[in-house]
Amino acid sequence: MRIIKYLFLLFLLSLVALTIYIATQKGNFTVESSKVINSPKASVFNYVNDYKNWPKFSSWISEDPSIKPSFSPTTIGRGSTFTWERSNNTGNIETLYTKGNDSIVQKMEFDETSSDVYWSFKDTVGGTKVTWKSVGKMDFMLKVSSFFNLGTKNTLSKVYNKSLANLDKTLDFENSAFSIKINGIVKKLETYYLRQSFTSKISDITKNANAVFPKIIAFCTQNNIDQNGKPFIIYKTYDTIKDLAKVSFCIPIKEQIFTSDGSDILSGKLVAFEALKTSLTGNYTYKNKALAETTAYTTAKQIQIGSTFSHLEIFTKGKNENLSPSKWLTEIYFPITPKNTAPPVVYKKAVNDSLVPQHKTKKQDSEFDF
Repeated sequence: MRIIKYLFLLFLLSLVALTIYIATQKGNFTVESSKVINSPKASVFNYVNDYKNWPKFSSWISEDPSIKPSFSPTTIGRGSTFTWERSNNTGNIETLYTKGNDSIVQKMEFDETSSDVYWSFKDTVGGTKVTWKSVGKMDFMLKVSSFFNLGTKNTLSKVYNKSLANLDKTLDFENSAFSIKINGIVKKLETYYLRQSFTSKISDITKNANAVFPKIIAFCTQNNIDQNGKPFIIYKTYDTIKDLAKVSFCIPIKEQIFTSDGSDILSGKLVAFEALKTSLTGNYTYKNKALAETTAYTTAKQIQIGSTFSHLEIFTKGKNENLSPSKWLTEIYFPITPKNTAPPVVYKKAVNDSLVPQHKTKKQDSEFDF
């Protein structure tokens, strides 16, 4: 019995000594993990930059069904936050700064542990090199976990490496699954809208859309203007050689309004027109494939595309409706030139009661307002 007491006392002393040893260890740490993601840089950046996607690839969340995630009203870019809770701890991360498609800076709090988080995205052979780095200070529990896992770097690197592998796997599927359907000739109905127009690089369209659409929507909210459908872009010109397009970013509204002089948000009216419709299901990055297939279709079917504008894209289903890029839907309308037909003959009565043929001319619709 005495031996058992001595052994128990020795165990307690050892436990106290170990606790003191762990508590007095330096709490500062730097952890960095990198992986080449088999997806375009813009796609990877946009996916990581939206906190709604984090539960899908963050290993500490995806592997624990008890965690309850919550998000700030805005989940993208500076000021957005993501919080997760479970029975014994909580975590929070906030985006402090982003540089389009290149880097993200965040602040993470996990129990008593605080760290500065840095993401970088670089084009490389095979896709995008993503580097995830944390610099911070551990609380006691993380020190304990670090001790038994042979160091902080080993502990957090396992989490980061697994999360980056999840990111690669998720994006590989989401960004590679797409389909294109030529719907045929349809009638596009008249639409009133609010717009902001300028010349943009075609490669910057997505970035500009993410900035302009929320601005117009906020304008509608502030002025009690009812929206009437999904955001769309009118391409007045589309020059792939110069990588330039004259575009109008538009939010459809129920009634026609007139904005004040000097406003950078203007009103417009899209008159009804006949169009060749193409549907792209999947990531918007495959838009050029949809344009190419439509061009080939118009050539094969001898369909003449009109000259009023290049085409119109409606974002029928995007990340606000579904987090999976493979489920996104973009509807593209190409104005067409009606086939020449002989004008109808209308007869009128002459003085001598004989019928004299008279050609009736059709009044042209008003021009599209850009």
